[in-house]
Amino acid sequence: MRRGRARRGVRRYVNPVTIGALVLVAVTAAPLVWMALTSFKSPAEAGASPPTLLPDDPTLDNYRTAMDAADMDRYLLNSVVVCVSATAVVLGLALFAGYALARLPMRGRGPVMVGLLMISVFPVIAVVTPLYLVERRLGLLNSYPGLIIPYVAFHLPFAIWMLRNSLLDLPGELEEAATIDGAGPVRTLLSVILPQAGPALFTAGVFTFAATWTEFLMALTLNSENDFRTIPVGIAVYGDRYQVPYGVVFAAAMAATVPIAVLVLAFRRTVLSGLTDGAVKG
Repeated sequence: MRRGRARRGVRRYVNPVTIGALVLVAVTAAPLVWMALTSFKSPAEAGASPPTLLPDDPTLDNYRTAMDAADMDRYLLNSVVVCVSATAVVLGLALFAGYALARLPMRGRGPVMVGLLMISVFPVIAVVTPLYLVERRLGLLNSYPGLIIPYVAFHLPFAIWMLRNSLLDLPGELEEAATIDGAGPVRTLLSVILPQAGPALFTAGVFTFAATWTEFLMALTLNSENDFRTIPVGIAVYGDRYQVPYGVVFAAAMAATVPIAVLVLAFRRTVLSGLTDGAVKG
């Protein structure tokens, strides 16, 4: 009987789904672990061949060098301005659009949702060249709006989908009560619906902020001047013509990644709640 229980316990945790999940986690986490370990290595050890897994003599010099870089404060400020602005605009527009698609009578809702889905999966590399030409003609290159506007355009569809699906689950009695009290659609949205959509709104904000914080291609193409570079671009161009200080680069990358990871882990339950709300709605 004990052997039977032991076998059932083993089968419960050792199955193809669990093994597949562990392999996926290992493959995903391996580059991050390597980056973290290399950030504590000396320049000689970081470039050693064959490479070493664990640092022989861990050091924080790479982090000091990365934080003391002349332009790191500028890159950080640019990222904060762009990401916070883009996230705020996305959430504001997505709230109204999601409410309209979920709660108000309107024609063409299906094609609109299909169009939003197509935009959300459209590859950035396919439009970065025409986007550069348009912004050059409009004089938006190397400016905050020149990066904020494309970020809003690319991340707004996903936020609308998330908020629309979440708002579909809310009972209609909330709006009926607000209508009886004399509230219009906008007041109903801000006073009654908005508090109920908190988890979905927060989740959309986390995803938008993380995606814009780590975006590289548009930031490199549209804001090439040093005064407007964001953190990913600043890290990529760190170094000189003849060598790349991998330890310092990885230390800067870790410093840029940790805040996002801490944010997601600290509010993981809220994020999961926002992702699962309305998951069965089409």
